[in-house]
Amino acid sequence: MSEDCIFCSIVAGDIPGRIVRETNHAVAFLDANPLAPGHTLVVPKQHYGRLNEIPGDEAADLFDAVHDLSAAVEDAVDADAVSIGINDGEAAGQEVPHTHVHLVPRFEGDGGGPFHAINPSSEQPSEDELDEIAEAVRER
Repeated sequence: MSEDCIFCSIVAGDIPGRIVRETNHAVAFLDANPLAPGHTLVVPKQHYGRLNEIPGDEAADLFDAVHDLSAAVEDAVDADAVSIGINDGEAAGQEVPHTHVHLVPRFEGDGGGPFHAINPSSEQPSEDELDEIAEAVRER
């Protein structure tokens, strides 16, 4: 646990949170600043700043909770769909340095876009660059 982390404080019960699910390694609660009704955050109970820091069994439990909650959140607010996302690192927009998964209910005509709308003017890599990137990922 991190003493100055708001998510750790919610997990510990030191500050209130609208908890909707708890597993061995994860806690899910409604976002205090929701993008839509039902916007839910799923966080590991232990403090991990980045996704790759979470041990495999804890990550599996975290994503089991995400899997189970996606339909529950959608049904609870009568949404048409759910966007699921992680901002993994400050450059990706992560505002709280505790790994968390957003479940954002989506409604027909809500004005939100797909993840590709994050950077619609990005330059597309060439075929050779794509091959090099794929190889670099495989090697790691």
